[in-house]
Amino acid sequence: MGLIRRTRTKLPIITIIAAVWLIIIFSITIFSNQLAPMSYTRTHMEVRLQPPVGMGGSAPFILGTDQLGRDVLSRLIRSIRTSLMVAFFGSGITLVLGTTLGVLAAHFKGWVDEAISVLIDFYYAIPFMVFALMIIAFFGNNMTLFVILLGIQGWMRYARVTRAMCLSAQEHGYAVAGRALGMHPFRLYTRHILPNMANVIIVMLTLNFPQKILIETSLSFLGLGVQPPEASLGSMLSGGRNYLLVAPWMALIPGITIFLTTLCMSIIGDWLQDRLDTTTRLQIRKRPKKKPIEMNNGEAQVEMPKK
Repeated sequence: MGLIRRTRTKLPIITIIAAVWLIIIFSITIFSNQLAPMSYTRTHMEVRLQPPVGMGGSAPFILGTDQLGRDVLSRLIRSIRTSLMVAFFGSGITLVLGTTLGVLAAHFKGWVDEAISVLIDFYYAIPFMVFALMIIAFFGNNMTLFVILLGIQGWMRYARVTRAMCLSAQEHGYAVAGRALGMHPFRLYTRHILPNMANVIIVMLTLNFPQKILIETSLSFLGLGVQPPEASLGSMLSGGRNYLLVAPWMALIPGITIFLTTLCMSIIGDWLQDRLDTTTRLQIRKRPKKKPIEMNNGEAQVEMPKK
């Protein structure tokens, strides 16, 4: 009777640190109203530009105040909530839009496939920032339009990957059997084909989410994203750029938060890609092992390849 060996995959320490940071950030997003020490719009002009605790400041302003005397910690908590919610809904729109168009292109083929391919090439030809500036200039700026703009960005990658995987899945046995049994295409895709693509879609979503955060902060930094009195990481960064010499914490604190959040999300996305991507796992398993060099009288014996 052989022994059953259980192999436990240890998480890299960098992945654990990234996961802990993201848990903290998402907890702040969910419980932002309970965690904020005061209102993020409340002003205290008598203590404006007060430094954080440890740099000459004092409680209750742990991370200091801004140019209007608003608590930086309260605004940071609110900004994390706003930026992540905008990125979350924008990523959801991108996922649904790109996956739907990819499935339609793979199912109908013909002119539908060609039309979607032309639309993908059209969006790739126009820089997103220019497209966003044009839309905001024509229709004005509001939160709903801003989230839709973020949702439009990046759907082309989802569409191409979904189309390619659906075309490949249509030749598999379960898809052929489903069509032969008269299964409705909607049920075939939603119950069988798309669930088999879930690992790839999840990896793409985790890698696309940091990009949404960066785009949101970039547009808010330019004054085209989240508008006052609402706070976001980009608007905090924009408000602190004029006070870098006087109050550097106004820009450093949201900047470090943006950097760490996007970095940790990318680390988790890379780890998920290694764990869920079957192609990567097969390549790792099939990697040939190096044979040890045998020594004979102090001379290395090199095994010649067989003809």
